[in-house]
Amino acid sequence: MTVGSILGVLFVSLVRRVMVEDPELPFPESVAASEIHKAGQRGAEAAKYLFWNIGVGGLVFMLGRFGLFAADQDFHFHVGSLGRSQVRLGALGTTNVVGTGGMSMVAAPSVSPAYLGVGYIIGLRLAALQFAGGVLAWGLMVPLLMFFLGPQIRAYLPADTPDNWATMAAAVWRYIVRPIAVGGMLVGAAYTLFKMRKSLTVGLRKAFADLWQTSEDQAGLARTERYMSSKTVFGLIGIMFLLMCLLYIRLSGLIWPAILAAVVMIIVGFFFATVSGSLVGMIGSSNNPISGLTLSTLIIAALLMVSLGVSGISGVAAVLGVAAVVCVSAAVAGELLQDFKVGYILGGTPRTIQIAELIAVVVASLVMYWPLMLLHEANIKGGGIGFGDRQLPAPQAGLMATLALGIVGGDMPWPLVVVGIFMGIAMIMLQVKSPMLVAVGMYLPFETTAAIFLGGVFRSLGDWLAKRRGYNSAQIARVENAGVLTSSGLIAGEAVLGLLWAGLQFAPKWARPQIFENPSYFLGLVVMMGLAALMIRLPLSSAGSPDEPAPPTAMM
Repeated sequence: MTVGSILGVLFVSLVRRVMVEDPELPFPESVAASEIHKAGQRGAEAAKYLFWNIGVGGLVFMLGRFGLFAADQDFHFHVGSLGRSQVRLGALGTTNVVGTGGMSMVAAPSVSPAYLGVGYIIGLRLAALQFAGGVLAWGLMVPLLMFFLGPQIRAYLPADTPDNWATMAAAVWRYIVRPIAVGGMLVGAAYTLFKMRKSLTVGLRKAFADLWQTSEDQAGLARTERYMSSKTVFGLIGIMFLLMCLLYIRLSGLIWPAILAAVVMIIVGFFFATVSGSLVGMIGSSNNPISGLTLSTLIIAALLMVSLGVSGISGVAAVLGVAAVVCVSAAVAGELLQDFKVGYILGGTPRTIQIAELIAVVVASLVMYWPLMLLHEANIKGGGIGFGDRQLPAPQAGLMATLALGIVGGDMPWPLVVVGIFMGIAMIMLQVKSPMLVAVGMYLPFETTAAIFLGGVFRSLGDWLAKRRGYNSAQIARVENAGVLTSSGLIAGEAVLGLLWAGLQFAPKWARPQIFENPSYFLGLVVMMGLAALMIRLPLSSAGSPDEPAPPTAMM
């Protein structure tokens, strides 16, 4: 964790300049964070939109957790009729008939102030791309698979109930559709890097040019242009590489495969850290598909180990070691690039941000082990099995372990990954703006992408109403600022109260009272409509007079 965190800081330091200045990356959560900071300087008017909505977001989140309403709801539906539906593979009268039919499900949008706020900030275009992936997964692939696999799946059901069918539909999504999405992510990552080739080349060229920069040259730079020396960055990367070699040798018990694994980790880690930063720039770190990027890394590392003849537990350990470092590296890279963007908006000093992040990730790595161990041990003490138990399912970690064992052990569903690769290539040929974002939408839960999409719809409705009312550019700028502040408050409110709710899990049960034993999602829809009205009407009410001068716009 420590090595991966430090590498994440170092990798993104090589390309930070070109990415934070890229106009195609809106950085929704960076804008939100900067608006929170600027609200404290602009006084009561800006604070009114921000801090009141922090309260609203936190209140809605806690009321959902206390059972006033259901934040999520699954809807079950038949796909054909089991026992009657069939597909004829031939002309009329042929005996080549396949029995079909089953049940599937689809999730309703989560009643989440944070997801709605993220969708509002990134806008309808990016939210729709991501939601398209969710529709592709749950509107096409899962129902189609349940239709054809229904008769076989029924044999595994303890009882023919909608809930049991829903469990199997979720398993089909996790173990069939998600590997397809991983294949799409592999192509999306490669395509993203291809489109960023000029920016990456400029960033790396600048980083290497800085190697010959003297202290006098550094002193002559503006404060906002002062970064950590490239000599220091490359030197620290070299030290981390040596530490990785020692770690992988210890994990696998092999020398040359371990060194090669460390080389792969450095190369793949850098490129996926860049992809992670690009995704954070589009959809925010809250929705960054780190597990998908990690799965892509895991597949690459596992194939390398197999090609070298490495097998057994030592091979799996080396593969998971590479994937773990890249996972942490990509996560930290995305977060740090977000911090760089906030500093860019507010006029911060990049070198100070880098030093602070290095200290922060080391401290966090030393601290994070203990709560994870506490959760694991507490679950075992309560009769569970630790991570992997129903209370601590860790589905992504389980999928990674399954893939590592499958590839190294020769039992990997490669056809699914290959299908995803061709799907990604087809999206590129169809000129889809971001195949990666569509694949991410397939990989994320449908309720998440649907809620983000609704946030984008609310933003679009507000923009449409502003134009219909004939607002000038100054009024539109004020509406835009108020909308970003409102959404930022909703995101921050759920995040802060989410930490409080996590702490309440260790409190006695009376500290987590349930208002209704079976809360209604209908009430959740009422709450969502209230949030929609808030996110549309409140910004519009801030338009002001057309004669007032335009403020600085919040959206970059």
